Amino acid sequence: MQDTSSKRTYCRVCTNQCGMVVELEDDRIVKVRADRDHPLSKGYSCPKGRALGGIHHHPDAITRPMMRKQGVLVEVDWDECLDDIAQRLRAVIDTHGPGAVGVYFGSGLGMDASGYHMVDAFHKALGTAPKFSPLTIDGTAKVLVATLVGGFPGLSPKTDNDDVEMLLYVGVNPMVSHGHNTGMFNPAGPIRAAAKRGEVWTIDPLFTETAKFSTRHIAPYPGKDYAILAWLVREILDGGPMDLAQPVQGLEELRAALAGFDRAKAAAIAGVPEEDLADLLAAIRRKGHVVVETGTGVTMADSANVTQWLAWVLMILTGRMNRKGGAWFHPGFITCYDSFELPVMEHPFTPGAPTMPEVNGLIGDWPCAALPGEIAAGNIRAMMNFGGSLLRSFPDTNLLRRNLETLDLNVTFEIIGNETTALSTHVLPTKDQVERADISFWDTLAGSVSLLYTPPVVAPQGERRSAWWVIAQLMKRAGMRVAPHVPASDLDAGADDAMLASLMPYARAGFDELAREGAITKPLEFPGKWVDDHVERMGGWRLAPGVLVDTWHALLEDDEARIGRAHPLCFISRRQRRKLNAALSFLGSPADIILHPRDAEAYGIVHGDPVRVSTKRGEIVLTANVSDTIRPGVASIPHGHETANVNLLTSTSEVDRTTGMVRYTGIPIEIAPALG
Repeated sequence: MQDTSSKRTYCRVCTNQCGMVVELEDDRIVKVRADRDHPLSKGYSCPKGRALGGIHHHPDAITRPMMRKQGVLVEVDWDECLDDIAQRLRAVIDTHGPGAVGVYFGSGLGMDASGYHMVDAFHKALGTAPKFSPLTIDGTAKVLVATLVGGFPGLSPKTDNDDVEMLLYVGVNPMVSHGHNTGMFNPAGPIRAAAKRGEVWTIDPLFTETAKFSTRHIAPYPGKDYAILAWLVREILDGGPMDLAQPVQGLEELRAALAGFDRAKAAAIAGVPEEDLADLLAAIRRKGHVVVETGTGVTMADSANVTQWLAWVLMILTGRMNRKGGAWFHPGFITCYDSFELPVMEHPFTPGAPTMPEVNGLIGDWPCAALPGEIAAGNIRAMMNFGGSLLRSFPDTNLLRRNLETLDLNVTFEIIGNETTALSTHVLPTKDQVERADISFWDTLAGSVSLLYTPPVVAPQGERRSAWWVIAQLMKRAGMRVAPHVPASDLDAGADDAMLASLMPYARAGFDELAREGAITKPLEFPGKWVDDHVERMGGWRLAPGVLVDTWHALLEDDEARIGRAHPLCFISRRQRRKLNAALSFLGSPADIILHPRDAEAYGIVHGDPVRVSTKRGEIVLTANVSDTIRPGVASIPHGHETANVNLLTSTSEVDRTTGMVRYTGIPIEIAPALG
């Protein structure tokens, strides 16, 4: 007789982390549904969260450690696997130094609170190991601008969805992504309410799901949305509405940088009618302010830094930073930013990769694009990949694959077999999200001042162990120091909870209370006095950082020279509702290419046809989705598919020198019917 039960947990597929109810028959998950009683998500979920059972019971699930012997990955016990890794790791360190060990802070362990903590401990124990993370894959512009304009990289403005009246979405589709790290449950509700209360405009080459709920939609050339924002800033400087809520510096330098940039030029660069720009400015002036929210459509483009900068400037000039109806800043739950004086930083730049001396590192990260070259140069001999799908997230898959095969040691933490594990020397399966206790430690990405806890829902499959224990064992066996608070074994009663408790000694609530309640929400001080105090202390928002002004001039000079010329067909990257990056392919999202009917006809392509898409780096085959939702001259391709990996089209040489961000959108392509 089967034992049936229901257990509450929360989803860790994305940083939104909705409450879920898991229905079980013995240890088998038979259904996952939204938790109607969850205090934050209140019964909302998306297909990704409801796929927890499919992840756990995936046919390619890895449940035992694997090690390559005579060229073949075979299952082994933990001791043999960990001892072999430790011996090889020690040999690399002793022979070539810790700088020969690359460390990737992948998203797989990125949502495992205690596991991620031990990844950080491992990296720090190495001392000088190259660090890679998703930062240089999708989000450097936000960190850059937060530091250059706001003096602190942890400042991330979030829309006041309860009171916003003029909202501008640029290159972001919260109906699918739930906001780009803004924590948006049931996004249709807030977007509809904002449009009813005021106006919502979407700027995107594609008429997205979010555009359908918006008041107006503008479809610029990819990466040229910066021209729209630049013109808006210049107009506001000249004719308002200007209503500064905090002190500023660099106002005259900003005015000088944008002098003479008129509507005709902005429209020509962006490829949109002048009337659209006039209407958008009129809407901002009617409301007296604007809130701008950006996403990967901005941050993956070559104009990312300027667009993100101007988005901040628009909110600062119209008095919407840290004000009701504008944008608020998360004070943190685990690390409380409002409890101490934030440091005032001039810039976020750190040393980068030796093979890319012209490219900055960013807050300790090396550009992901540098990894193949560092391996080829012999600088990196071992790779510790903590939960990343390297071949589907790093640029230039063909080059990266060849170079990964040459490593002395290539360790991957993963729970489902894929093309990255197939190249690994060792594969370590750690507890998945329904098998482990956890807390929502990416607290500042939430849409409220809150923290969640979940106990495990089911027992670990096979021989899976806690990620923190696996990493601690590697460190001990390789002769690296492990902090004394780390328990000896994850099999000891209370060990997993003890690790979680160690992460929050100064949090707004204690671990015992969090474990008892499951979810704790604290009031938000808004406007936040700590934000205004920080801005006052730094002398005001820095409106015209030299790096950004110089980048603006370079972009403008390049685009002015191209006015009147034909644009090549290029692709933009796209998120899908039933997929998250490299995960959840089993939900069936298509590997398609959205083409405008005019472009499809010009290339002899019919809806549903296979299409060969190529660049100088490689080619993939996608299914034609012919639709007038995309502007002519632009194609939209989803990322993360194994059968049509978009990173076969990208290049390690297309990198922003300021931040190390790879160019993932606005890339010229060739297309043709895929015959035969």
